[in-house]
Amino acid sequence: MLLEKEHIIKKQGFTLHIIKTDKYKTNTLVWKMRAPLQEDSATYRALLPHVLQSSTKKFPTTTVLRSYLDELYGTSLYTDLAKKGEQHVITFAMDIANEKFLQDQTPLLQKAIDLLQEVLLNPNIVNGAFDEKTVGKEKRNLKQRIESIYDDKMRYASTRLVEEMCKGEPYAIQLNGELDRVDSITATSLYKYYQEAIRNDGLDLYIIGDVEIEKVEEYCNQFQFPERPNMAIKKSENAIVGEVKEVKEVQDIKQGKLNIGYRTQIAYGDPDYFAMQMFNGIYGGFPHSKLFINVREKESLAYYAASRVESHKGLLIVMSGIENQKYDQAVSIIRKQMELMKAGDFTDQELEQTKAVIQNQFLETVDSARGLIEILYHNVVAGTNVPLQDWIDKVVETTKQDIIKVGKKIELDTIYFLAGEDGEQA
Repeated sequence: MLLEKEHIIKKQGFTLHIIKTDKYKTNTLVWKMRAPLQEDSATYRALLPHVLQSSTKKFPTTTVLRSYLDELYGTSLYTDLAKKGEQHVITFAMDIANEKFLQDQTPLLQKAIDLLQEVLLNPNIVNGAFDEKTVGKEKRNLKQRIESIYDDKMRYASTRLVEEMCKGEPYAIQLNGELDRVDSITATSLYKYYQEAIRNDGLDLYIIGDVEIEKVEEYCNQFQFPERPNMAIKKSENAIVGEVKEVKEVQDIKQGKLNIGYRTQIAYGDPDYFAMQMFNGIYGGFPHSKLFINVREKESLAYYAASRVESHKGLLIVMSGIENQKYDQAVSIIRKQMELMKAGDFTDQELEQTKAVIQNQFLETVDSARGLIEILYHNVVAGTNVPLQDWIDKVVETTKQDIIKVGKKIELDTIYFLAGEDGEQA
């Protein structure tokens, strides 16, 4: 199977990744900034991209900036924030029409790269500070994003499990920072943090589409950054599991949330990584998995039951929604399914079905430009080089014994239960 070739070019202070392909009708630009997850900077990093994309020196209001995007044939610009293991990643993404399909041959790609440079390097600064109004507005928006986690009980339970499980580790730090730190950020202090991030973050620019590699490289010469300090990735340190932690919390909710965290000691780039993906797929990753069939379908213990792997931290997280009185039974059956997996109690059919689903999921992901970039960026975050083809080949090659072997490394760490008020006895 032919997968796209990634051209990696070291530029001044950043890395340029070009993927030339005629698969998409649009061209996509994705800018990534990564730094270690830290309490002092997390709230700043959650606020910064929203302020930067609101206005620039040349486009001093959001209305003016968005109007210019419309002129570029409806080019989109948006930001995102993610935790990748113990790295905090800011993303700026742009989708633009491919000028080859336009009658007037507007140099859209060059204009989009110019605009990205404007957003990143020519912010709306007055007297050493960001625009006060913009910062005030985005601080209010950030508070709403942080508070919204409390209202979404599935997300809240996932967040609380990680907080309890990874106490004292950077991974426990909230993606959007802390509510009580937002007010203390000023337009001046945010600008100081911006300068620090531009100086020190690991910077990567992905450009994907039907483009000319030499031209793209030439357009990107305008990006000039200070050379980075040593950006070598420190592997997430997995805490040694001692006694299993059991945490219960009570709120006024109708459906309890039972989340269980396991340490796998396996991260992206490790030889066992794809066998770990297979283990999770059979255990709880898909609708044909053991958790879905046994916990939800056969026993009717849960409204939902699934598991996922945190690829860069080496965690396997089980998520389920249950009635309060079914807590003991649900914990028991979830743990039992884990023990059966470790013992190799799964069929060849389950094995083959999971291989097929993982491969289809991968092919679906790389079928979109942004999905392909996310897969390629795993290598940057992990400081490794896993070829795209491995996502197909390594899964195909995984044996039952490989899956049993990774199971031996998996240890139960924390059980977190968010119960309804009638569930205090649970």
